[in-house]
Amino acid sequence: MTNLTRSALVSGVLLALAPGVMHAHFKLIEPASWLIEDERGDPQKAGPCGGTNADYGKPSYSVTQATGGSKLHVKVQETIYHPGHYRVALAVNSPAELPVDPKATTMDSDRGPRSVSAEIQSPVQMPLLADGLFVHTAKVDAPFETDVTLPNISCRRCTLQVIQFMEQHAVNNPGMFTYHHCAVVQITADPKKPIDAAWPKER
Repeated sequence: MTNLTRSALVSGVLLALAPGVMHAHFKLIEPASWLIEDERGDPQKAGPCGGTNADYGKPSYSVTQATGGSKLHVKVQETIYHPGHYRVALAVNSPAELPVDPKATTMDSDRGPRSVSAEIQSPVQMPLLADGLFVHTAKVDAPFETDVTLPNISCRRCTLQVIQFMEQHAVNNPGMFTYHHCAVVQITADPKKPIDAAWPKER
């Protein structure tokens, strides 16, 4: 084995074992993502709804129909494992209404700050629909699935956001410790139920 080959082999092994090299990724399967995602779910680093500094993403033009006050199925596939949890939020008029990413507790490392944990809202309040979902510390091959209850409102283009907070992770640029996906959801209020007045009206 030549020195060049040996060096390349050692470098490859060290790269594979180095902490923080592997980044988590996930795909939003349901409802349909508003961006066209590749097999890993990219682009997804930038908040609030995906993209990156170099790739803003291509719109899928998908719109999911839903009834206010009913359950909406949320399904994600983690394509590259990392410990952490997920959160679901809803904006009525603009993605700008979505909450900031979870506040992270970090620790210093020789590679810079690394995430330890993040705040989980319990009970959730508008605009969150669910928080602390799918908490896991080991690789899971099956998709994560749950139902979230939508507010009984009407909106032509609500933005449903699903984010993944990653523990034991270095800082992403952009995105810090969070990956992001969104879906456009058209909600029609159920006339048999009272309107959820806590949510903003569609402008």
